[in-house]
Amino acid sequence: MSPSESPGQRLRAADLDNPLYYLENMETVVNWVRHHHGDLLTAEERGRLDGFGRLSVSARALLTRMVMRTGELFRAGKLRYPELPEPESVGLAELLSTGWVKSVEWVTIDELFRLFTLAELRPALADRLTDLGHSPAMPKGRMKALLADHLDEIDLADWLPEQGNDLVRLGHMALFDRIRLMFFGNLRQSWSDFVLVELGYQQYEEVPFTPESRAFQRREDVDCYLTMHHCREWLDEGRAAEDVWLQVPAATENSWLTSRRDRLLLELGRQAERQGNRELALAALTQSGHREARLKQLRLLERMKRFEEAWTIADQWQTGELSDAEVQGLARILKRLARKVGEPMPTMAQAPAPDEFLITVPFTGAPVELAVQQHLWQDHQPVFYVENTLINALFGLLCWDVIFAPVPGAFFHPFHVGPADLTREDFVPRRRELLDTALANLEGDGYRRMIVDTYQRKQGLANPFVNWHVVTGDLLELALDCMPARHLQALFRRLLNNLKEHRSGFPDLIRFMPHEKDPGQRYEMIEVKGPGDRLQDHQRRWLAFFAQQGIAARVCYVRWQDASESVLDPSL
Repeated sequence: MSPSESPGQRLRAADLDNPLYYLENMETVVNWVRHHHGDLLTAEERGRLDGFGRLSVSARALLTRMVMRTGELFRAGKLRYPELPEPESVGLAELLSTGWVKSVEWVTIDELFRLFTLAELRPALADRLTDLGHSPAMPKGRMKALLADHLDEIDLADWLPEQGNDLVRLGHMALFDRIRLMFFGNLRQSWSDFVLVELGYQQYEEVPFTPESRAFQRREDVDCYLTMHHCREWLDEGRAAEDVWLQVPAATENSWLTSRRDRLLLELGRQAERQGNRELALAALTQSGHREARLKQLRLLERMKRFEEAWTIADQWQTGELSDAEVQGLARILKRLARKVGEPMPTMAQAPAPDEFLITVPFTGAPVELAVQQHLWQDHQPVFYVENTLINALFGLLCWDVIFAPVPGAFFHPFHVGPADLTREDFVPRRRELLDTALANLEGDGYRRMIVDTYQRKQGLANPFVNWHVVTGDLLELALDCMPARHLQALFRRLLNNLKEHRSGFPDLIRFMPHEKDPGQRYEMIEVKGPGDRLQDHQRRWLAFFAQQGIAARVCYVRWQDASESVLDPSL
């Protein structure tokens, strides 16, 4: 899409056969932000973006290439892009005259050594090194360290006269970062994630993008995110946690920004404790609403020997809605704390031992799950290798409209596989009413038709819960025949308790028994464990849940058959 096209048109990704596809994609981003977020830009920024559209094709393409690269400093002679309609020098001259780039006379030691090779630096720096009593025949790193002790900046015309007019610095990167944030919804993704990829290989659900569905309602919201991003960068650089703490923005009414602030405070708390500042760590974790912060807060109070305080918080917390991992972690903490504060030892619910069986199968080189599937398959009891795909797909099809609801901060552009806040703590609370309505369909008879209709209407559209390559129409029909609605209700509720944690850990296989009279016994899930393999914690939690809900599930341990052995399957 060129800058002259209507910004309200449906966005499309550029064809990679176009040698300037990256420019077309960049223009798509700029036009999208200009149209949907123009009120969050200053008049100067809007004017600058309008100016981008007035540049020649060569200048726009060259500027795009520079924005995509690392850093803001470039050697003009190294900018080589043969796909440009005009020589790079022509486009660069236009960018210089319009203020998109500027000539550079002074550089830092770090910039000098990043831009120039050792072969170029040795003759240029030979006299300086000799004056310092050193030979120029030294490694680049050693040379840089030596000069860094004596110099902060370097005059290129003095040090490298032949390169004095060759360096340019890209301007307005702050504007491009702001655009990138408003388009992607984060600064984790680079320009290359959009500009240099072909997005047309999959189809995306069309989600209405309205002013009300935007994550950023005010310019201050964008500023808040940028500040938090810088705070996270400082933490990653190892800066003192107390210095970063002073820069953390105040709490905001924007729930989307709140979840990011909670994550920042969680990381700040970790950093503060690593740096020995436990009081700051405790303050950060206490303010963070991130679900991981709660257990970390209690463990920190334990290490600080503030047992009574930890007990009070833990005792109150256990009455809330917790994920299985939180229940397990909290139980362990309460058990330790009870001895410290003289309280009765809390009773720990013991998960029942999983039902297990052993089979011996020939080794064919195929994955063990497929070997077991083939071994157990019978025409009247078909077995499918589904692992985490089937239950997730049934949920994704039933709750399709909820997943793609235009909740503020969920979608930033038309190329989302799913909502950006899918694994955030507030995904469910912000959609509670919609989810309850969707799951209420399982209490009647219409849910099956809804799932099948969605499967047919949305075939091939990207959905974070649906793997179209695995979940076929026949598998879907069989699952709906054999899996009672009450089981689906329970499974989906547990998924929603912690989507990040509970979307995995399902058993590898599912065996259907459609001719069983009892509707609750027409399928069973089978976790496969090859020789030397064992159950993981999240798999044990799912198996315990199945037992609690009366869902048939077993663990199949596999032994490879020796050539002299016959095959015996005690499960049949």
